[in-house]
Amino acid sequence: MEKWWQDFRGFRRFITPKLMPFVFWAGVVIAVVMGIITIIEGALFSSARLIFLGIVTLFLGPIFVRVLCELVMTFFRERE
Repeated sequence: MEKWWQDFRGFRRFITPKLMPFVFWAGVVIAVVMGIITIIEGALFSSARLIFLGIVTLFLGPIFVRVLCELVMTFFRERE
């Protein structure tokens, strides 16, 4: 336990790589929920543009989150 604390304090062990799966799944859930909300709003206001934007968000949102998480992971893997 003491070695872990020394590694943690000395920045020899990073927390971010362990947190990234949680950040990724939270981002995916948020992107999907926002896409669904946008589709519903588009249907309520009869806006084809909002419906299209919701569909795009539904499919491209999780991909965008994945790319951002991979960029962060690449940065931290480079530092290890």
